[in-house]
Amino acid sequence: MHKNYKRNSNSRVSHTEANSVDAEKEKNESENNFVELLPQELTFKIFSQLDIRSLCRASLTCRSWNYAIRNSDSLWRPHCMTVRAVCRREIDDDLESGYSWRVILLRNYQKSKVKHEWLSGRYSNICSPISLPEKTMYPMDADTWGEILEAELER
Repeated sequence: MHKNYKRNSNSRVSHTEANSVDAEKEKNESENNFVELLPQELTFKIFSQLDIRSLCRASLTCRSWNYAIRNSDSLWRPHCMTVRAVCRREIDDDLESGYSWRVILLRNYQKSKVKHEWLSGRYSNICSPISLPEKTMYPMDADTWGEILEAELER
């Protein structure tokens, strides 16, 4: 029984030491984290210079970056406007439904890439479904297919 007590007290010490190490690590990370150090406007100015992929990667860096990026619609709006050039109807419908810019982008980004490829004629010479590249396809609604077919008929 005395042995068990000794083992438990040792684990308490190591747990306390671990908490101390974690606190020190968190303090160092906080000192190097510009999101926590700079004014919010400056942080958003920095993040606004990032492309979509870099913005998504930055949001994975740490909790404070994720929170700052995820909760700032102003960071996502310009990227949505770029996607809107191809998916105007879809973006406008999502805006009317009350989605945030970030969610709108998540809902329409891949679709805009595929739709752009179709509208630009990349797949005009496809003879069978086997010829379609599976990895770049995305499910689209009837209205979108209608737009694509109209573009094909005009070619």
